[in-house]
Amino acid sequence: MKFGGTIIIDQPYEKVAALFADTNNLKEWQEGFQKKELISGTEAENGAISKIYLAQGKRKMELEETIINNQLPHSFEAVYHHIHMDNTLKTSFIPINDTQTEYKTEGEYTRVSWVMPKLMMILFPSMFKKQAFTWMENFKRFAESQE
Repeated sequence: MKFGGTIIIDQPYEKVAALFADTNNLKEWQEGFQKKELISGTEAENGAISKIYLAQGKRKMELEETIINNQLPHSFEAVYHHIHMDNTLKTSFIPINDTQTEYKTEGEYTRVSWVMPKLMMILFPSMFKKQAFTWMENFKRFAESQE
């Protein structure tokens, strides 16, 4: 299942990309973000592998992120592995003018190995797509609140 979206941020291109690249900011826009730990490689470089810890209520989730292509400030592409599913996510930043940036996300679930998520994707595909757009809107609010 593919998903994606585009949103305009009222901040300069370089600033938006820098805010996105700073892992200390993840808690500002990814709901449930707990921490990110480097497992191997060099942080933010192609091939780096990190664990991302999320909490949603009492439910905790661990994702493994492998950076495929970090071309920030232009784009960032990674694979996310969870015990029940894998997905790819490419984020791009495109300058519109001196004060606006287009923020674009393209993702795809490439593996789903548990019955419940498969069923949810079939019955409620918008639920998965909505999460990605929610994080985009959260990032927009965060980025626009920065001086």
